[in-house]
Amino acid sequence: MVNQRYSRFCVVLFILFSGAALAKDAYLLNGLDSKVKFSSPGKLEFVEPGQDLINIVDISDPESPKSVANLPLSNSLFGPPTNLQVTPDESIGLVTSSVKWESVDGKWKPTPDNKLFVISLKGEKSALIDTLEIGLQPSGLSISSDGSFALIANRAGKSVSVVKIDGQVVKLHTTIDVGDEVAAVAITPDMSKALIVKNKSNKIGVIDINEMTFVYQQDADMLVGDFPYNIEVTPDGSIAIVAHTGNGGRSDGNTDALVVIDLSSSTPPHVSGYFSAGDAPEAFAISPQGNIAVALLLGGDTILPETHWAHSNPGQIAVFEIHGKELKKNQSVDIAGLPEGVAFSRDGRFMYVSSFMEKKMYVYKVEGNLIRETGVTLDLPGHPASMRGSAH
Repeated sequence: MVNQRYSRFCVVLFILFSGAALAKDAYLLNGLDSKVKFSSPGKLEFVEPGQDLINIVDISDPESPKSVANLPLSNSLFGPPTNLQVTPDESIGLVTSSVKWESVDGKWKPTPDNKLFVISLKGEKSALIDTLEIGLQPSGLSISSDGSFALIANRAGKSVSVVKIDGQVVKLHTTIDVGDEVAAVAITPDMSKALIVKNKSNKIGVIDINEMTFVYQQDADMLVGDFPYNIEVTPDGSIAIVAHTGNGGRSDGNTDALVVIDLSSSTPPHVSGYFSAGDAPEAFAISPQGNIAVALLLGGDTILPETHWAHSNPGQIAVFEIHGKELKKNQSVDIAGLPEGVAFSRDGRFMYVSSFMEKKMYVYKVEGNLIRETGVTLDLPGHPASMRGSAH
C-alpha cells in the first residue's frame, strides 16, 4: 500500500512539474521595418518612418506560436538580423535601433542611431520600460548565458558597448574601442571571452572577459573571408561559426562561406576551416542541441534586378550538420521573399524563419539533423527584418 501511494505521489509530481515546464514563458522578438520597400526587384525605396513595430511572439507551445503584442519602436533592415534578444529567464528583451530616418531635400535617408530599447516581457502586457543611449549604429548584440550582461556591436561607433543587467534594470557599463566597424558579437557559454565580427576589415576579434572587466585583444584579430556578418558559438563552447554575406552584404549569385573558429583551450582562437554555404548567408543560428547550424541565403528574387543572371534564385534555408570542427551541408530548403530571421525553440525541436516580403513566420520541425515544414505559419503585421529568441 505504501509503495502504491508513493508511486501515485510520484506520478502527481511528474504531472505538476511537466505542466510547469510546458507553461514556462518563451518568446521570440520580430523587428518589423516599414521604412524600406522594394518597389521592384533590386530597387529600394525609403519611405516616411513611424510604422515600425517590435512584434512579440509567444512560443511556450513551440509548434503553435502566437503574436501577443506589437510595440511601436524603431528598428531597421540595415543591420544584422541579430540586433535583438531575450534574456535566459525570458523576463526582458533588448532591441537596438541601428539607424534613424532623416529627411534631406524632401527624401528620406538612414543615418546612424544610438538607442537600446529595454522591453518587459509579459505577454499581452509587454511594454517598453527604458531607452538607453549607447554607441553609434548599434547592431548585433549578445546576452551572456547567465543573463547578467550584454555586448552590443556599434558599427559606426567602431566599438562594443557593455550593458549590465540586473533583473529588469539595464545600465551602460563601459564601451570598448575596437578600431573597426563591427557588426555582430557572440559571448562564449563560459563567459570567458567574446568574438566580434569586423565586417568591413574582414576580421574576427577577441575580447577577454574577467567578471565585469573587458579587454579587447588587438593582436588576436583573425583574417577571414569577404564581409563576415554574423557569428554564433556552439553550446559546448568548442567552436564559433561565422557567416560571410560577401559583396558588401548583398546577394550577387556567387557562393560565400561559413568559417569555423577553433575555441579549444589548448590554443588561442584561430580559423580552422572554410565551408561552402551558398549565395549571401546573412541570418545564422546554431541549435541549442549543438547538432546543426542554419544559414539563411538571401537569394536574388528580391535583391537582384530581373536582368541579373541570379535573379531567379530564391532564398534558401541551408542546414549544416556539426561534427567537431567540420560542417556538412545536409539540406537546402527554398524560401522566397528575402529570408531575414531564424531562431530555435529553447529545446531545439522547432525552428522559425521569417520572410521580409511575405510578412510571415514559418515553423519547421527539427528531426535529427534535418528540418521539415510543418505547414504552420504566422502572419506578421509588417516586414520582418530581424528575429531572435532567448540567450542560452
